[in-house]
Amino acid sequence: MEVIIQIALNALVAGSIYALITLGFNLLYSTTRFFDLSYGAIAAVGGYIVYCLYNLLGLNLYAAIVLGILGAGALGFSCEKLIYRQLRARKASSAVLLIASLGVLLVIQSALAILFTSQFHIITRDLSAERVFTIFGGTITEVQAIIFLSAITIMLALGALLKFTRFGKAVQAIADDEEVANVVGINSEKMIGIVYFIGAAIAGAAGIATAFDTGIMPTLGLAILLKGVIAAIVGGIGNVVGGVLGAFVLAAIENTGAWFFSAEWRDVIAFLVLIAFLLLRPRGILPK
Repeated sequence: MEVIIQIALNALVAGSIYALITLGFNLLYSTTRFFDLSYGAIAAVGGYIVYCLYNLLGLNLYAAIVLGILGAGALGFSCEKLIYRQLRARKASSAVLLIASLGVLLVIQSALAILFTSQFHIITRDLSAERVFTIFGGTITEVQAIIFLSAITIMLALGALLKFTRFGKAVQAIADDEEVANVVGINSEKMIGIVYFIGAAIAGAAGIATAFDTGIMPTLGLAILLKGVIAAIVGGIGNVVGGVLGAFVLAAIENTGAWFFSAEWRDVIAFLVLIAFLLLRPRGILPK
């Protein structure tokens, strides 16, 4: 019984990080209709901003986290305005946008490697003073509990923003049909810019959570992006709620396999889940 509880707790922590990545990714995909590969690198930037401000410069941790989230959001907004918006204005295809986002991903990864080297970094914390909670025989650290609660808070806040505000209705209108949204007076370019900022900020939060939980390196972005994309496909690509569900389903399957085999099997298990859903249920659990 204790093993089941521990697997469930591990899955909740991993699933909350995957859910953040999937949440922002699905938000961007449903609005712009293309796979932004740079999204993962932007998540890594959020983690590195906190590492730089907190570890290297000694800034207050909470201030560093806020600046990391805002910095990732600003980077995502800048990429959209300076690159993707210009390509959309020239009627670029989704394939061209995909290649452009791959270029942005490689540039950001290279810049991080130049600035911080390719070594693995962990955000410093006093592990000896970190509290550990026991729940029905399973254990979870204070940092992991904060990650889970923060992720739930962000999910609920975004859900409320999209469901109960005029901004959310405008985003839904653009996702349904951008041309019609423009006809009825919605400034789609402005809304897409805001969506990119929000989505990138959520990615930054996921990158920061990963930095606290396991650590960061320049190639982290691609790894967590792949998990986010798999979770999005499992839950239903373009469906924000489905993506969150898919994230926790993926994390549960991953952690169960890792517990009974080894942690090295995580990525293999994730891709087996992806293949299974593509073959048996390509539209995901909750298709849009």
